[in-house]
Amino acid sequence: MSDVGEPRYLKSAAIIEPLVDRFYAWLYTVAPVQAAMNLAYLQLPLLESYVENPQVHIAAVANPAMRGGYFVGIEEERKAEVADLIASIKRDRAGMLEFAAAITEGAELVRESATGYDLTPLYPKLPSALNGLAEMAYDAGNQASLHFLEPVAYKSPMHDEGRQSVQLSLETGVERPFILSTPRLPSPDVLDLPLPIRHAGLDELFKARIQPTTTARLREALELDDAQAVWLDRLLDSKPSLSEDRHIEAGGRIRYFGHACLVLQTPQAAIVADPFISADNTVGDRYTLDDLPDHIDLVLITHGHQDHVVLETLLQLRGRVGAVVVPRSSKGSICDPSIGAYLRHLGFTVIEVDEFDEVPFPGGKVTATPFLGEHSDLDIRSKSTYWVELAGKKVFIGADSSGIDPVLYRYIREHLGTADMAFLGMECDGAPLTWLYQAILTVPVPKKMSRSRKLSGSNAAQAGAIMEELGSKEAYIYAMGEESWQGHVMATTYNEDTYQLKQIDEFLGWCADRGITAEHLFNKREWQW
Repeated sequence: MSDVGEPRYLKSAAIIEPLVDRFYAWLYTVAPVQAAMNLAYLQLPLLESYVENPQVHIAAVANPAMRGGYFVGIEEERKAEVADLIASIKRDRAGMLEFAAAITEGAELVRESATGYDLTPLYPKLPSALNGLAEMAYDAGNQASLHFLEPVAYKSPMHDEGRQSVQLSLETGVERPFILSTPRLPSPDVLDLPLPIRHAGLDELFKARIQPTTTARLREALELDDAQAVWLDRLLDSKPSLSEDRHIEAGGRIRYFGHACLVLQTPQAAIVADPFISADNTVGDRYTLDDLPDHIDLVLITHGHQDHVVLETLLQLRGRVGAVVVPRSSKGSICDPSIGAYLRHLGFTVIEVDEFDEVPFPGGKVTATPFLGEHSDLDIRSKSTYWVELAGKKVFIGADSSGIDPVLYRYIREHLGTADMAFLGMECDGAPLTWLYQAILTVPVPKKMSRSRKLSGSNAAQAGAIMEELGSKEAYIYAMGEESWQGHVMATTYNEDTYQLKQIDEFLGWCADRGITAEHLFNKREWQW
């Protein structure tokens, strides 16, 4: 172990996995209402299925055709540890399991008894676990539903930071288990810390990427015992690994960091969109955390899916970000938890925006623009594309927004002008409704119906329609899940016959015929002017 007073920096390969009851933390496992539903109707049954027949799960995880399925990737000899996890959830989270059952019961009460008349007599019939946390209401079509007082739920026992912890480790290049299905058990290869995700000591740790600290200081900040302090030393080095060209001196620059992550820079400011960034700087084929500027003015989050608001990256930036810009939710819908409330409770400074709201930054501004589709036709409003103006350029960040109604993009152009560059997602044959949302559906959805409602972005025709309406002469398509280092989050497999890739090729041909510069991005790309 190094001298506790010697200057130390965090290694490039250091990673963090934030956990909730040992499962990877994301919006639907932290937000109180959705977390209860996922725990009761997805995670607990999944663990029980594994304990009943671990070999089925292990075989499925090893089968490439089953990649991304809900199977637990834990060795059979650790079955007893999974059984212990089940027992602890049933014992310690009994209130959450009761809350989930109450949500289902309350939704059924509304469906059966709210027939257009006064709802007041129904309140005494609601399960007691919902008291003070829910309201019934009709929409303009006289259809009733149950709404949740989400800020109150965060103040209730349904939001228990004691569920949270973090695992620290070093990137090995070996794909981690799929985050939505496999809990993270203790291991000699990780440092387990029973800290809430908002713990300030984590900021101290990750600031050590850009400024020196000491082992003694980190030990105090993270509340480590002797054994943990020894393990921590594996994450530290005597010198930083930062890239020399992480800042620019003039003009503007955009770098593509993989997936849907863009870093937009001028000498005065830095903006990061949907940060999902590799920690492995040994391969040389991608930008990594080492390539980020020291200070980030704004982080832009387009929507709440686990590959766009990625906590393992966001937590490493929390101490060096001015604010995170997020789309405002519809407030109270079980389908649409607030990204803003989620991130605030995890220690971030947040700016919530509606369509065409503006957020200035030094030398430029961000405008929130509409986002269509991609959410399996659920009423989810917490989604936004963005229009960024910096260094004389107008950049449209389209994320997974669909061109199902291209006239929308005409309104964007009329309001904001012509985009110089457009970045689009073309994951146009996404997973079905129930793959991501099954646990929160209070009425079962038939398989045929689920498969018709996919998590899909634009196909070739829709992407072409977006470009026609925006008038942009440059189109860049994200490599959504194609890059090798994202498997633990994306669990996607592509080959030359994959429909999505064929649609991208068709779109590139469409652009070539019209004199539009177009490119299918992969791993890394830079534009500078």
